Amino acid sequence: MANTSPARIWTMRLAFPALALLVMFFHLLPLETEPRFWAPPDLLMLLAMAWSLRRPDFVPALSIGLVMLLADLLFQRPPGLLALLTVLGCGFLKARAAPHRESTFASEWLAVALTVTGISTLNRLVLVLFGVQQAPLGLTVIQAVMTIAAYPLAVWASQSILGVRKLSPAEAETLVSRR
Repeated sequence: MANTSPARIWTMRLAFPALALLVMFFHLLPLETEPRFWAPPDLLMLLAMAWSLRRPDFVPALSIGLVMLLADLLFQRPPGLLALLTVLGCGFLKARAAPHRESTFASEWLAVALTVTGISTLNRLVLVLFGVQQAPLGLTVIQAVMTIAAYPLAVWASQSILGVRKLSPAEAETLVSRR
């Protein structure tokens, strides 16, 4: 059973940026000196989406936006674009979180897959529109596919290690009534 106490909510709200900073740290470590022919999944986006669907109260939009903006700056991406698209995507998923409480994991995964595809497509289109140099299309597609494929692992890690589980209808009712 998930804990809906204010202390637990604030602890997890602080755990999200801390975990994101850890992911960014390991992403920036120079472990390989040669360019790769594949792109790894976007773990920050996966973490934000998994938590947005399972416990929307743990990841406010401001937290997601600031984490993704910092990632844009550190990873030398156009500042704010992917942050905005991720906040919008997570907001879309949060709006669908209540219907997914009763649905299967496959429908949740499909919603995330469509959102990741939409974010990748919109990001690519905006960059093309403004003439920004970007990675080859193949790498963008590989990263989107890897991100979608890694979603079950992100959910498993969030659930088993961090305890981020879906709210039961009773817990959701308790959380809503407290606001």
